[in-house]
Amino acid sequence: HPRVRVPINLPGYEGQISTAAGAYQFNWPPWREVAAAIGLTDFSPASQDAAAVELLRKIGALEPIYSGNFDAALAKASKRWASLPYSTAGQNPRSIAEAVALYTEAGGTFA
Repeated sequence: HPRVRVPINLPGYEGQISTAAGAYQFNWPPWREVAAAIGLTDFSPASQDAAAVELLRKIGALEPIYSGNFDAALAKASKRWASLPYSTAGQNPRSIAEAVALYTEAGGTFA
């Protein structure tokens, strides 16, 4: 993880910074915690994927994903990813329709 501190340029976040980086926009503290828990030693795409899956497991979002409950998975994951529907972080979350469209465009299917 590069640990680069950048300003958050959104109303209400004046003067605040973020260390979000990579495909899943991991901030440094959660990255450090998850990487240590599963033994990751780099920030490669494969490590980022593994960390995202571990974080989804840790917050209880994997079971809804596996059972095809996309809405419940989004609700749980939005507590950690500010851009997902249901997020209350105020950082321009996507709508459910946008999330569904992005998921299906990337090859995802619904049971």
